[in-house]
Amino acid sequence: MTNPRRRLVIVVRADPVICGHSGEARNLAEVALTRGFDDVRLLTWPIPTLQAAGLPLKPLDRLLPYSPGITVERPEPVGDYRVPDGRHQAGLTGRLVELLAEPVPTTCLSMYLVPHTSVVMDAVGAARAAGFAPDVRTVAKAVGSDVTNVIRSCLREGRFGAATVLFTTFLANDEVVAVSEYTREEIIASAEQVDAHCGTGFAEQCRRRVTVSYPPIDSSAFLDLDPADVDAALAKRGLERDGYILFLSRVTRAKGIDDLMAAYGRMRCRSRVKLVVAGTGTALEEVRALAKEDDRVMVLTDVDDHEKPLLMRGCAAYVLPTRPEPDFVETFGIALAEKMLAGGGPIVTTMTGGTLEAVGDTAVIVEPRDIGGLAAAVDRVVLDMPAAERQDLELRARTRAMAFDRAAVFDGLFPQEALTAGAL
Repeated sequence: MTNPRRRLVIVVRADPVICGHSGEARNLAEVALTRGFDDVRLLTWPIPTLQAAGLPLKPLDRLLPYSPGITVERPEPVGDYRVPDGRHQAGLTGRLVELLAEPVPTTCLSMYLVPHTSVVMDAVGAARAAGFAPDVRTVAKAVGSDVTNVIRSCLREGRFGAATVLFTTFLANDEVVAVSEYTREEIIASAEQVDAHCGTGFAEQCRRRVTVSYPPIDSSAFLDLDPADVDAALAKRGLERDGYILFLSRVTRAKGIDDLMAAYGRMRCRSRVKLVVAGTGTALEEVRALAKEDDRVMVLTDVDDHEKPLLMRGCAAYVLPTRPEPDFVETFGIALAEKMLAGGGPIVTTMTGGTLEAVGDTAVIVEPRDIGGLAAAVDRVVLDMPAAERQDLELRARTRAMAFDRAAVFDGLFPQEALTAGAL
């Protein structure tokens, strides 16, 4: 683009990564085009690098296109084999310096502290030191696994130096944000541990500065689904409405997939409903092996963003028995909010991390790792719950989830841009 007036750069693990926060970046980018930004860029990783990392990825041939005005950049690594780590990060940082060197007012949003916030702060520092005088505002969003994986592992392993670097980099931004109130409290608790060991003052700064911005969702993709489209999508999979329980998420133990597989074997409703596991992840092969022994279990690894809401709408129940693990805790549950918008059968989930911030009182809650309780809850939803109660849960869930619509979330995260565009 020639002579843009205002630019938003989001540094993130973008599509094709199967991660709710890659969807966050897409949704914020799309809304930015309606809020005065005429150049929006997602600065992310080359696809071969994402593949080599073993991350769960969407089918490459079915990725949804971005609107004109949004550019996805995947800078090549800098250096050769003698720089085993940091080559791709150097590519991202260098490209951002080039953008900051242009005389364009810029907002930089980083999602994931490691390494994306480092990319932003290093680039801003380099641009200023070089004399470019960038007109830039930085926003860092801790999306959950920043704390539940990276910071916690630093504290668990006694690596307080690394934790100090994380907090100083995070707090160096103009604005610091957490994806949920649970995540905010975890950030503060982690900062208190670092302070106690190192004599630093991170906790007070976090308590004063960190705000909450929930994940933005494109509600239009989940609302007012055409019944004919739902039926057609189900027919292609050999499914019928209310004829299956749906697990649609990353297929990992932290999401409770092994608990659900065990519970399904005990359910009275299994003769009436199949179990559909949709997604990929580290526990996929384990699930596939179990599915070979149970013809009532269907495993789908190729569900795209178009089919996802249709499967959600047609299920008898959506089940996400997420549980806390050392390397992951559900800090919000974007898929839960998407299901709330799509409608269909009730949600059965656990009170883990920030899930209640997503579902409130609109889901059936079971204890994490309670296989018997999970089986009983799904049986009640499928076999015994009155139609009026199911409808009440569906309507209240959709109303609650509208608070996470991407336009509302964007305007809360970037209020000045919303005012400039006349959105508030």
